[in-house]
Amino acid sequence: MTDTIIPAAAKIVDHRVQRSRETVLAATGALLFERGYSGASVDEISRRSGVAKTTIYRHWSTRTDLLRDACSTIGTLLKEPDTGSLESDLITLMAELGEVLTSARWSAVLPSIIDAAERDPDIADMYSKLQQGYSAPLATVLHRAVKTGELSEQTDVAMLIAALTGPFFYRRWFSREPLTEAFAKQIIQQVMR
Repeated sequence: MTDTIIPAAAKIVDHRVQRSRETVLAATGALLFERGYSGASVDEISRRSGVAKTTIYRHWSTRTDLLRDACSTIGTLLKEPDTGSLESDLITLMAELGEVLTSARWSAVLPSIIDAAERDPDIADMYSKLQQGYSAPLATVLHRAVKTGELSEQTDVAMLIAALTGPFFYRRWFSREPLTEAFAKQIIQQVMR
């Protein structure tokens, strides 16, 4: 009889724990969106979520851990296309990158994360992991193109990723021009010559 009571109690606790985590992550995401990275303090997250700081620190040992988890819920990773054509795959990915970079959530949060990463090695590590997650589909598409012969075996995939994505970041935050599919096609044609 004891065996059946313990799992039921554990399920109740797990549900409460999950609900607390979701509430904290939602509040953290909202603060990141409204105030950027520096405006998302644990005190403010606690106040906004209604979850005690002690409970927050039970789930995340550092503010950086919490903010990393919240950042992973802000946007979706790029989908990995496989249209059978490198050019089509790149157009799909780059157009999607343009949408991500102009989404209200990422355009508000990303600059503050990049800024904070300049001064804090933990945040720099977090940013690096976020960047790797977002560039992974592009790397997969390019490596696949090397295997199929659409790209040379000597292709420097990391350099190609930088050449393809750099103009999007420049256009989004410096020249502030639109990130259209036509722009994506133009960059791909220039880079892939």
